[in-house]
Amino acid sequence: MKYIEFNKTLCNVRFLLNVIDLQSDCATGLTTETQTAGFFQIYFIKNADGYLRLNEKDIKLEPNTVVFISHNQHYSWHVDPSTYQGKMLVFQEDFLNDFFSDQYFIYRLLYFYQTLYPLTLSVPDSLFDDIISKLSEIRHEIVDTKSDSAHLIRSVLYYILIVLNRKYSEFYNIGEAITLDNTAYEFRKLVERNIYTDQRVDDYSSRMNISRISINKAVKSQFNITATEFIKSRLLFEIKMKLIHTQKTIAEIAHEFNFSEIQHIHRFFKQRTGKSPVEYRLDYQNGTM
Repeated sequence: MKYIEFNKTLCNVRFLLNVIDLQSDCATGLTTETQTAGFFQIYFIKNADGYLRLNEKDIKLEPNTVVFISHNQHYSWHVDPSTYQGKMLVFQEDFLNDFFSDQYFIYRLLYFYQTLYPLTLSVPDSLFDDIISKLSEIRHEIVDTKSDSAHLIRSVLYYILIVLNRKYSEFYNIGEAITLDNTAYEFRKLVERNIYTDQRVDDYSSRMNISRISINKAVKSQFNITATEFIKSRLLFEIKMKLIHTQKTIAEIAHEFNFSEIQHIHRFFKQRTGKSPVEYRLDYQNGTM
């Protein structure tokens, strides 16, 4: 599996962000090799003949499809390169942190670090074309940078990310796209950073110094699931990734996720999927999932 770092020198980039045409020489990551990247990616597919394997699912690429790939997710492209049409927006979290004075901004975007809902969104022609036009504006400012380019990029990027977040929220009926209460976002950020060791709501209640009732109320309101379900879904996702993309034994995975006994990970996994970890791994390898 190949790990890709963000390359600021690729295609004349001065920021920790880039907009790339899928048919250009800059779109070097569109291969069948399984990859994981140290940055975030949004693909705007106007046309493509084939599918994307993202984490454990195959996504058929339909016209006007938007695909969201979070930092450190696993993916490979199985598409005829001559049919690619569209653009990709790539950026590091530090770019958003520098541009937006909000430490939870990336965690407010429902389509990143998402484990419960699909990582794709179909959008109407008018919106798709509008976003493509705005991405072209950003690309122009990246290539022909002026003293105020950062401000223009910031405003256009913010518009794109928020509009997509609103559409994603509406399409999957998750709830309000963004709220002013930071409780749910702080919880989400902490889960992303501590899922290997902290797997109970009480763990996060202690870290956040608020009651588990307050956490659950905020998470339920924002993400439409309980805090416990949120944690279990995130834990299940990470275990699946270890089973699919590593050769680690079940005992090694159990130890990595702080399960005290190997039978505990078997019980947890089978309750959530109906399969044992070994059965899941074999099904994936045999293409029978």
